[in-house]
Amino acid sequence: MGQTVFIPRELDANEQRVAASPDTVKRLAGLGFEVVVEKGAGTGSRIPDQDFAANGAKIGTAGDAKKADVVLKVRRPTDAELKGYKQGAAVIAIMDPYGNDAAVAAMAKAGITAFSMEFMPRITRAQVMDVLSSQANLAGYQAVIDAAAEYDRALPMMMTAAGTVPAAKAFIMGVGVAGLQAIATARRLGAVVTATDVRPAVKEQVQSLGAKFLAVEDEEFKAAETAGGYAKEMSKEYQAKQAALTAEHIAKQDIVITTALIPGRPAPKLVSAAMVASMKPGSVIVDLAVERGGNVEGAEAGKVVTTANGVKIVGHLNVPGRVAASASLLYAKNLFAFLETLVDKESKTLAIKRDDELVKATMLTDAGQVVHPNFAKADQQPRIEPAAVPATTLVAEASEKKTAPKKTADKKTATSKSAAKPKGIA
Repeated sequence: MGQTVFIPRELDANEQRVAASPDTVKRLAGLGFEVVVEKGAGTGSRIPDQDFAANGAKIGTAGDAKKADVVLKVRRPTDAELKGYKQGAAVIAIMDPYGNDAAVAAMAKAGITAFSMEFMPRITRAQVMDVLSSQANLAGYQAVIDAAAEYDRALPMMMTAAGTVPAAKAFIMGVGVAGLQAIATARRLGAVVTATDVRPAVKEQVQSLGAKFLAVEDEEFKAAETAGGYAKEMSKEYQAKQAALTAEHIAKQDIVITTALIPGRPAPKLVSAAMVASMKPGSVIVDLAVERGGNVEGAEAGKVVTTANGVKIVGHLNVPGRVAASASLLYAKNLFAFLETLVDKESKTLAIKRDDELVKATMLTDAGQVVHPNFAKADQQPRIEPAAVPATTLVAEASEKKTAPKKTADKKTATSKSAAKPKGIA
């Protein structure tokens, strides 16, 4: 009898995604696994049990987890779920370990081999396994859809016999995978789009999508990127100049979408209450970082807040899960591609090579120990998550100072038409 892969129904009320698709179930069976899918696991993603069964899966219950050699999940297992797993089982999911040392220690104590998919290295070999990119891409799309739903006007310019409807102005803050998709989606809907980021490499990507790039392009800006493609922390002087430029720009926007996340840290604050107060009634801000503290002052996780001046701040939780049917298909492929590298093709059994670069990058716990270097002491002394750094990375902190003259924004905004591969912040 072959080894078993179990796909449970996610317990979080906000999670509609599932860790498998009919296609990946069929492929898992082809690798030699017996696949068990918990009844109703795919309902939130529009995948009925019979579709899994038609592709070789057995429809089971949560109790089937105890015999599984591999558990594929969307979110980190709860303490209750861990009690139902057998020791030595490989559990692969989006673990969200930063600031959750107790949960990481619990996985080690349970004796599972836990893999955190969001730690997948961004190398050519692992592109198909990159869950941050696949899910952030959909989050950027959905952010624009959510903004359009809250914005009570048309986005494209419309010329009619009764008059002209002006195009909405959209500003994207942070140009990683989510930001680039937000730009593309807003452009398709007819908005006039601008975007900002402190990494020079993204300027051409922004312009290739038909948007304008906004940044203070001095000598410091030209060196504001790490070797890994992430943003560097900027000087106080640069922050002040960028704050003035950004504050002036935000006041004129109809829609602002913030996407700034820093691995291992709370989200940087990009938009102050003063900036929100400067916006027109009916304007919309969508904060994609709200689950990590938020980029926008006044944003509340899981809520749409309307300010005193009539600006809506959208803080939906689990934005990729709002398009679960699409997100699950992509996520399932990410998981399958990774699990396939852990299987011995001849014996058709799980054979984890602990010296493999993908394994070393993603393995959190193994054989009762926390093994990832970033969390090696999680089972001894819980690490306290560092405090938020107010907008020192992507865009300067919210400022109530005088805004720069309008000509500054014009002078520092440029246009080009070449594209580059997106990298850095998802």
